[in-house]
Amino acid sequence: MAMTDILSAQDIEAALTSCQAADSFSYKSFFSKVGLKSKSTDQIKTIFGILDQDKSGFIEEDELQLFLQNFSSSARALTAAETKAFMAAGDTDGDGKIGVDEFQALVKA
Repeated sequence: MAMTDILSAQDIEAALTSCQAADSFSYKSFFSKVGLKSKSTDQIKTIFGILDQDKSGFIEEDELQLFLQNFSSSARALTAAETKAFMAAGDTDGDGKIGVDEFQALVKA
C-alpha cells in the first residue's frame, strides 16, 4: 500500500512544500495539510504501518527523522531538533518510541 492510496498526491505535495526549509516542520500543520486529521482510525493505522519501516510496531527516532521521505523520496530529512520535538510530542509513555495509539492521538490532537 502507498501513501497515495489514502492521501491525495496534491495534499502530500502541499504539505511537503510547507516544510521544505530546515526547522520549519510542524507535525500539527503537516497532519492537517496532508489530510491525515480527517482520516479514519483504520486509515491512520495503515499510514502508521507505512511509517514503521522496520515493522517493529513502533516508530523509533531514526524512522522519525526520515518521516517526510515516506511521503516523497525527494523530501528532506527532519533536523535533529525537529525529530526530538516530534518524538517528545508523540512519545507519551516515555519509552523512546511512538506506538500506534500514540501516533493516532498525535494525529488527532
